[in-house]
Amino acid sequence: MAEDKNDNEEEQTEEKAGGKKKKLILSGIIGIVLIVTVVLVLWLFGGSSSSSDEPATSGSGSPAPSSSSRPEVGNALYVGMPRAFVFIVPGDSRERTVQIKAQLMVRGEENEELAKKHIPLIEGTLHEVFSSSTADRLKTAEGKGQLRELALTEVRSALEEVTGKSVVEQVLFTSLVMQ
Repeated sequence: MAEDKNDNEEEQTEEKAGGKKKKLILSGIIGIVLIVTVVLVLWLFGGSSSSSDEPATSGSGSPAPSSSSRPEVGNALYVGMPRAFVFIVPGDSRERTVQIKAQLMVRGEENEELAKKHIPLIEGTLHEVFSSSTADRLKTAEGKGQLRELALTEVRSALEEVTGKSVVEQVLFTSLVMQ
């Protein structure tokens, strides 16, 4: 009878050890699957700089900005800014770091080429506009909309001084992160 108890205890100990090994192996497999999934998602959907150089066309459902008319009739083309805008804005209790990724919507290939040609001017103008904002303003959707409209107005006026026509139809935020 004592031998039966010892045998049962040994079997239970072996089962517990085997169960722990199974759990460890299963968690390792799940971890690998998660890592592979994240890598694939980032690879497929992550914005690379080479894809932002190619223009993308949009369907006819694009709304026109409320403050102005379209500069030119043609296909909507998007010009991506090569770098994200990173700046510090004052907040309630402390300063906050903000990162904005932006793209410009233009009409026609001529305006696309003009926008690409004047990227440094556009970047400088956008950085001035963005860094003049506050954290309180960027917390609300209304504040973000006002910042987009102000950015559009400033970029248009800067480009009109150089090119003689309004090139950009919209300034779009593709990402806005505030810490």
